[in-house]
Amino acid sequence: MMFLRQASANLIKRFRISPQFLAATPLHRSSPVLLPNAGQCRFSSELGSGGYFSDSFRWIFLFGPAALILGVDVSPALAEEVSTPATTGSDGVDVEISGLRKIEDGSVVSNIHTSKWRVFTDSGRDLFLQGKLEEAEKLFLSALQEAKEGFGDRDPHVASAYNNLAELYRVKKAFDKAEPMYLEAIIILEESFGQEDVRVAAALHNLGQFYLMQRKLEQARGVYERALKIKRRVLGEAHPDYADTMYHLGTVLSLQGKYKDSEALIRDSIRILEDGGQGESMICTKRMLQLAQIYIITDRIEEAESVLRKILHIMELAKGWNSLETVIAAERLALTLQSLGNLKEAQELLKRCLDARRALLPENHIQIAANLLHLARVKMFDSSKLNKSNVAELDMAKDLLSKSISVARGNLVRSVREKGNKQSYGESVTTVRSRQSALIILLQSLDALSLLEMKRLELEDSKDPYNSEAESALRGCISAYKEFVNEKSLSDAPGVKAEYLLCLKHLVDLLSDNRTTNKDRSSNAALQEMKDEIKRVEVELSKKGGRRS
Repeated sequence: MMFLRQASANLIKRFRISPQFLAATPLHRSSPVLLPNAGQCRFSSELGSGGYFSDSFRWIFLFGPAALILGVDVSPALAEEVSTPATTGSDGVDVEISGLRKIEDGSVVSNIHTSKWRVFTDSGRDLFLQGKLEEAEKLFLSALQEAKEGFGDRDPHVASAYNNLAELYRVKKAFDKAEPMYLEAIIILEESFGQEDVRVAAALHNLGQFYLMQRKLEQARGVYERALKIKRRVLGEAHPDYADTMYHLGTVLSLQGKYKDSEALIRDSIRILEDGGQGESMICTKRMLQLAQIYIITDRIEEAESVLRKILHIMELAKGWNSLETVIAAERLALTLQSLGNLKEAQELLKRCLDARRALLPENHIQIAANLLHLARVKMFDSSKLNKSNVAELDMAKDLLSKSISVARGNLVRSVREKGNKQSYGESVTTVRSRQSALIILLQSLDALSLLEMKRLELEDSKDPYNSEAESALRGCISAYKEFVNEKSLSDAPGVKAEYLLCLKHLVDLLSDNRTTNKDRSSNAALQEMKDEIKRVEVELSKKGGRRS
């Protein structure tokens, strides 16, 4: 049957790259950490970024006239005045920083402006981290003015004030305001310390992150390459901060489709961490995951499996199975094993994931729905167990899909209702993505249910290739999409549209296969209407770079 072959091919294709949004827990930003003895220009990668679409920036630490910029992978990148008894300035002399008194070169003089600069910067930073952006902006603007009057227009403290404002405007998505401030901060640092100074490299890394989050990949690549060159010369090729910029440059190249170059950089960044004793750190596992994704995209699934096994081993030792991070690592490995045809081990891992999730999450959590869907797919494709005399696996798969559909629909209805009750001006990214995931799981579960019913028909050797339950599941898929399509965060999501498109195509294939046996099942006009809808959605997806297969 053409429908069954096409639907099976599409479902298998999905296994080639696991949909991470179905498995991932919400990401929480790390709290800012001050480094001890930072005046010696030590860099730390302890907190790491490592996310595929990481938007982490650099904190900027100021030490009197030295104004050292230290790289710590946390977000956001606000300037920090560190109150330490003494540290070492860029000229090698000890400088007093707790009171910003006049030092040997006379470059810093404590006055009312410098005092106000500190107060405005600290208060603005606190408000920023609380999400009070409008109040923080006023204080950062005041801090910039006080820095200019207290230190001079071209002082590194002014650069840090520009950086703070740039970060705030980035968060507010006022990109046109943010970019000139990032650039001005870099220019001031270059004037103060030279173009090859490591503080300039840290500021360039900030700018690279700014471009990366907007997908301005060529600009991001350029500034990352320059930052990497400086860090290689100043810090050396074994330094974790050098590895961090190397990793982010690799991420950019991956997004540009330059997988060979990307792989080399990311592998080297992992090696540097491993050589430095950080091979089992969370930042290293995140980079390993990025490497595994490149292997999957380039159809090197066995290599991806090896990396994912290593990640799971690290997570089991570090956190055990009472951690969702371990569960997610195991699920990624299971889906990769499934794509390789290792269904027995995949099923064992997915069952263990489901048991762990049920112990950690409520039964109606969306992650449990995703887990149920994955388990059902494994049972459907375990062809060694499917024959005329044994369809129990299909019955079990159908039960799993029914539960997945129920949980996903319940999450959607509840989420939309809660949004209506809140009367808020906006929602968190996590809430929106959770709603999108729920709809995608619902559509995928209904689509899988239709395939299950057709597979059952095939096993029964029915002379009539038509299955009303398969058609009903696909129509339910389309109805579910239309039920929630008025929710803009759902209708605009390429992932949601891609699943809707697959359901449309499968329904057209199913009905086209069987028009000769019963012409009343679908009129020419109805089929043409669905085909027109397919073309419309394909055009929309092509504009957004979405999947159309």
